Amino acid sequence: MNNLSYFIGGRALYENASLHIKPKDKIGLVGANGTGKSTLLKIINGDFQPSSGDIQKAKDCTIGFLNQDLLSYLSEDSILDVALEAFKDTLKLQDEIDATLKLMETDYSEEVLHKLAHLQDQFEANEGYTIKAKAEEVLEGIGFNTKDLNRPLKTFSGGWRMRVMLAKLLLEKPALLMLDEPTNHLDLPSIQWVENYLKGYEGAVVVVSHDQDFLDNCIDSVVEVTNESLIQYSGNYSFYKEEKKERMEIQQNAYENQQQMIKQTEKFIERFRAKATKSNQVQSRVKALGRLDRVSEVVDNNVSVNFKFKFSQKSGRDVVVLDHVSKAYGDLVILKNTTVRIERGDKIALIGANGKGKSTLLRILSGTEPVEGKSEQGFNVIKSFYAQHQLEALNINNEIIQEMVQAGSDKSETELRGVLGCFLFSSDDVFKKIKVLSGGEKSRVALAKTLISEANFLLLDEPTNHLDIQSVNILIQALEQYEGTFITVSHDRHFIRGVANKIWYIENHEIKEYPGTYDEYVEWQAKNQDSVAAKVKSEPKAKVENKKKDVPPSETNQAKKDLKKKEQELTLIEAEILQIETKKKGLEVEMASPEVFADADKLQKANQKYLQFKQKEETLNLKWESLVEEIGLLQEVLS
Repeated sequence: MNNLSYFIGGRALYENASLHIKPKDKIGLVGANGTGKSTLLKIINGDFQPSSGDIQKAKDCTIGFLNQDLLSYLSEDSILDVALEAFKDTLKLQDEIDATLKLMETDYSEEVLHKLAHLQDQFEANEGYTIKAKAEEVLEGIGFNTKDLNRPLKTFSGGWRMRVMLAKLLLEKPALLMLDEPTNHLDLPSIQWVENYLKGYEGAVVVVSHDQDFLDNCIDSVVEVTNESLIQYSGNYSFYKEEKKERMEIQQNAYENQQQMIKQTEKFIERFRAKATKSNQVQSRVKALGRLDRVSEVVDNNVSVNFKFKFSQKSGRDVVVLDHVSKAYGDLVILKNTTVRIERGDKIALIGANGKGKSTLLRILSGTEPVEGKSEQGFNVIKSFYAQHQLEALNINNEIIQEMVQAGSDKSETELRGVLGCFLFSSDDVFKKIKVLSGGEKSRVALAKTLISEANFLLLDEPTNHLDIQSVNILIQALEQYEGTFITVSHDRHFIRGVANKIWYIENHEIKEYPGTYDEYVEWQAKNQDSVAAKVKSEPKAKVENKKKDVPPSETNQAKKDLKKKEQELTLIEAEILQIETKKKGLEVEMASPEVFADADKLQKANQKYLQFKQKEETLNLKWESLVEEIGLLQEVLS
């Protein structure tokens, strides 16, 4: 990209910006919200045309672009078939081979035989016999069960469909792979798998992400979008932070020195302007000031914030106690006879793969989800629950400051403006209507409301979703200063590392606790895995073989019946999920219509219905995952 400029109205996103992407570069594209990171990717992809400047691409440069627009893609094909579309040339060869084999039933000519041999050589050169295995490996790596692979794409939620599109792009192996917030729809194990894949990726990668650990683990340079320019740093995100700090110090010193020189020059001009003997010197210095290349003052985006939390009452020592608690949705077991305690001052991160019931556990702890067993809230506990549906619960016709006032705290407008300032809403920003805010801005408003609630126990479900790096760092500072108790579900390791003093995870339907920081937990987990691997390796082969017991005929017959029943249940659930998704889409259209949008009552009713469908869909998805697992086990018994 040479001297690239791009304007939106009268505002320049880029002006004379240049960037050279070389083969095998792994670039993290960073910058504050609104600086034009996603726009730059669209310009490179050819979706937008620059106002001036040019983009040159090598003849063999293919581009793969993962962006949020792909969420709307639907297909009747299975996710395996959608992923296999990455090998369209190889699949075309397979069709030609099949057609040639059909022709050979009636035509044995040497010409046809030669054509078949040529096609088969091409197919083998394209590694056609391994493409299915490759597609399965990538899909399973980013979180799909083996039994998911033949399920139609359209029956999956938007986040899971985005995973399929990511798999397809990874399999296509374009010369330049561009990923816009790829971790938004991935759980922690899937994020780590993608990191490892990108490390060994043969082409160039440009990734926009707010996940600092993800950037650290898979990029080797950073390009910052700032002041309408592209500034490159050679190193990962941690290197960029240190290097930028040094550059800012140098720039600030240069700015201050220049300002001192300008003041001295202006004093000289003012002092001797009227003296004829000094006129030449005065004119010379006036011209020098006019030609001066001015150094900009440093604007530090790394805001340090000071939150003043106040509680109307302090909680007792026990905040929540779950005693032999069980939770299931029909045959789908989430928790079974589990006991755990949250004490005052605990700062807990609940981690793990999707589908384990983390959000369900948060609702159990909040007291909104019925359970078997004993669930007790402690003395003087005041709760506040933050989840993604809090964004939909914001009154879109309110200004930001109105929304904060109506949150019910006793804070004055000045205090509320101070809190909003911490969340990057300054001066006139507080008078913006909720309906014009971006997803990230709405998240910041909803989080600010949660933190001013005077609650001494916070439940935070994916609070970093939609937040940029700067906003995540602000949230970490807020929670470090928070003297109450909280539990958070998150896949952002930088965030977890910054706030948690305990780690929870769900294993075998029980809540397990590691009493330490995230880094300590990772080290402990690695030691455990090494120990288990060593034990398995040393176990005699005969002993392992003896574990495979013959299944009696009576059990085989029962397994066949159970399998048929489970498969029928799965079909019904898939139909129900599809029906709910259709209803959700209808409600989305309804809520966007001017008639409903302008009527607060109608909008609230429609929103309540939408949330009910969303919760039901989540329950059905969990049940679907459990059924797929059970079907897989039954198929193993019968194989």
